[in-house]
Amino acid sequence: MPKTSNPRPQKPKEPEHWMRLALKEAQKAKTKGEVPVGAIIVKDGKIIGRGFNLRESKNNPILHAELIAIQKAALKLKSWRLVDCDLYVSLEPCLMCSGAIIQSRLRQVYIATEDPKAGACCSLYHVFDDKRFNHQPKWETGILKEESSLLLKTFFKDLRSRKKQKKKIE
Repeated sequence: MPKTSNPRPQKPKEPEHWMRLALKEAQKAKTKGEVPVGAIIVKDGKIIGRGFNLRESKNNPILHAELIAIQKAALKLKSWRLVDCDLYVSLEPCLMCSGAIIQSRLRQVYIATEDPKAGACCSLYHVFDDKRFNHQPKWETGILKEESSLLLKTFFKDLRSRKKQKKKIE
């Protein structure tokens, strides 16, 4: 095998690879009794921020997966501008998170599944496409949609079942 001082360039990882890692973050949320949403931020093929929902366990309405990942990425880069960074999130961002995504200048947002009750990218609102904002991140939805949808559906089904059981006991 020939030796070379120039290693072969690595093939960029596919969006499915990164989304699987976002779904692992969502699983962490589920184990804590949180709505299973996970997010990661990638720059130059490396994860620079990750997060999962912590609203219930921390009693804090802004601790969404996306905001936690954005904050960690900004600390890592020592900049609030996350230019040339991509976000992978297991559920469509809400209006609050979409605003933070625009403000942080994320380049691209990959979304596993839509959120018809609170989604602000392609369900209730289309804020990423609004030219009145000074930044419009690109976005794509449907990456590992089935896995993310199943995780959310089973979480809420189990939650309803637990509430029903609790009501019977009372």
